[in-house]
Amino acid sequence: MAIQLAPGDALMIIDMQNDFLPGGSLEVPGASALIPVLNRYIAHFQQSRLPVIATRDWHPPDHCSFIEQGGPWPPHCIAGSAGAAFHVDLALPADTHIVSKATARDTDAYSGFSGTGLQESLQSLQIQRIFVGGVATEYCVRNTVTDALRLGYAVIVLEDAIQAINRQPGDSGQALDDMIAHGATLTQFQELAA
Repeated sequence: MAIQLAPGDALMIIDMQNDFLPGGSLEVPGASALIPVLNRYIAHFQQSRLPVIATRDWHPPDHCSFIEQGGPWPPHCIAGSAGAAFHVDLALPADTHIVSKATARDTDAYSGFSGTGLQESLQSLQIQRIFVGGVATEYCVRNTVTDALRLGYAVIVLEDAIQAINRQPGDSGQALDDMIAHGATLTQFQELAA
């Protein structure tokens, strides 16, 4: 089913940072394959003069999600580090709205809405429908999508532009089922009407 972009739409790219890509401290297997796909979406949204939003983990060095602090993850995306930078091949436009999350030492934030001001930004841009891609499907993508749905946005998950960590086999499928159950729809690039 073709989807026509319209005013009120925005593209949201989740956490396409070096630490989540090959060679990073918390690599999402296969994440580098998303970059050319996301770049096609970015170009399509720019052509339509629609906003692009990019979330990023922006952690303090002693963040609570890190193993040393009792969390589940190796240190990653420390604010200002090379690992926290967006991948150089990701063609983010100069006017991308950047959202930094999990910036406080003692709070984790898998959702782009968690303590970030993202909701206020979307309201000021008069966004009603969000197209979401990035990593990782079962963590930051799922939490951002379900929060957006709870806040009343229509959400379309870019199935060809997300990737899971899959610590447990099937995590990816469960996350997709969960997002659909909350009201998200799935699409792929060829379904976006030119």
